[in-house]
Amino acid sequence: MEPKAARLRRGEGPRAEQEDRCSGEGNAEKDRGMDLVQWTRHMEAVKTQLLEQAQGPLLELLDRAMWEAVQSYPPQGGPLPSVPPDSSSKAREPSLGKRKMFIIRKSLLDELMEVQHFRTIYHMFIAGLCVFIISTLAIDLIDEGRLMLEFDLLIFSFGQLPLALMTWFPMFLSTLLVPYQALRLWARPRAAGAWTLGMGLGCALLAAHTAVLCVLPVHVALKYQLPPASRCVLVFEQVRFLMKSYSFLREAVPGTVCARVGEGTQAPRFSSYLYFLFCPTLIYRKTYPRTPSVRWNYVAKNFAQALGCVLYACFILSRLCVPVFANMSREPFSTRALVLSIMHATLPGIFMLLLIFFAFLHCWLNAFAEMLRFGDRMFYRDWWNSTSFSNYYRTWNVVVHDWLYSYVYQDGLWLLGGRARGAAVLGVFLVSAVVHEYIFCFALGFFYPVMLVLFFVIGGLMNFMMHDRHTGPAWNVLMWTMLFLGQGIQVSLYCQEWYARRHCPLPQTTFWGLVTPRSWSCHS
Repeated sequence: MEPKAARLRRGEGPRAEQEDRCSGEGNAEKDRGMDLVQWTRHMEAVKTQLLEQAQGPLLELLDRAMWEAVQSYPPQGGPLPSVPPDSSSKAREPSLGKRKMFIIRKSLLDELMEVQHFRTIYHMFIAGLCVFIISTLAIDLIDEGRLMLEFDLLIFSFGQLPLALMTWFPMFLSTLLVPYQALRLWARPRAAGAWTLGMGLGCALLAAHTAVLCVLPVHVALKYQLPPASRCVLVFEQVRFLMKSYSFLREAVPGTVCARVGEGTQAPRFSSYLYFLFCPTLIYRKTYPRTPSVRWNYVAKNFAQALGCVLYACFILSRLCVPVFANMSREPFSTRALVLSIMHATLPGIFMLLLIFFAFLHCWLNAFAEMLRFGDRMFYRDWWNSTSFSNYYRTWNVVVHDWLYSYVYQDGLWLLGGRARGAAVLGVFLVSAVVHEYIFCFALGFFYPVMLVLFFVIGGLMNFMMHDRHTGPAWNVLMWTMLFLGQGIQVSLYCQEWYARRHCPLPQTTFWGLVTPRSWSCHS
């Protein structure tokens, strides 16, 4: 380096010295900035790792806090849980003391709709509906020479809807009066023969109620040949009333049966039971958390969205399914045609799954929850993020899952003494698969156990093979791939059977003719 005296003789000393100092300070500042960026990234990584590690213990801590709160304020009409719902108790006695707790919370999609990016996905689906309408108008203009928007499939599907609604009314009256009156008979003072007579009358009333719910809708559907959508109204209400009746009796009867001899117990208020019949849950409680007011614009918006989903489904069926499957039964059967039809049906099948989810589990249930000021809106969870089928089954339909978990899984474990968890899970799958197959059989008017095989056999295997220990994006992709294929199989096989039974009617009605798939032999 040049001596300081030489620089001073040239008159550059102080300035050069200042520049050197500034240059050094700049380099030091730059190094500190780079260190700060690296340190920030390191801290972000540490924070993410800590949050991932703390998530499990934090959830257990919240569960324990909620359990302690319930223990401090014991619910009426039901026993207290014997153990807190933590992981160690689950290992010793799986889920025997867990009860459904209702709190005020919004549906997940309502929270996600507040994010602009997610609203854009919703707008894309609306744009798809607009494209379907425009394409329908364009095709009608080209083929017919005039603009018309016909809804033949929609009109056919909802044919004889007034008759279905008239049938619904006695089903509702039976559900409203019979279980409540049976419970009141059982809650009377236990004076020797009087209580025995009351128990007998209550059981007779319940037998009549079950007969009305099981026989009446089936008789009306078969006698008057109701179309699919009208049948869906009856079968969904039939299953809903049966599940609600069972939940009401299952929750209220233990307190009545355990009452001391000679004393009567007070039955739940009729208003609470009436509210339970309409509120969007299948688990009975005397009271539920309520919101302070009703947002009628929110109710109207959800009903409008549900109607839009029905129109959307009709366009998908008429444009993507009917042209493919209407004449398929007229051609010779081949494996190539079957595989191609399944692949073609995957897209409309997954669209139908998403529409059913959004129309019913979000729009319909939220509309009724808002009208009744029902606070707990967790009708589903983030099933689309599932990396296992076990998590998908738990989060897809929380309303039905709560019922199955409380009255099939937990009661099954209780009957088995807290052992044989696998048997209890298989019981849940069997009940769910049989009910799903019954709904399809009732709605379509024929027996074709596609849903039974897919749900109980394949779904049961996937539940045990793709369990919760599998995480990562690849497992989520695999789950969605299986959903696409499963929906394609359902849509393809059921559509083929539907048209085969119309093209090849039976010369005479026999039992084996009713239960044998017609699409296997129909080549008219």
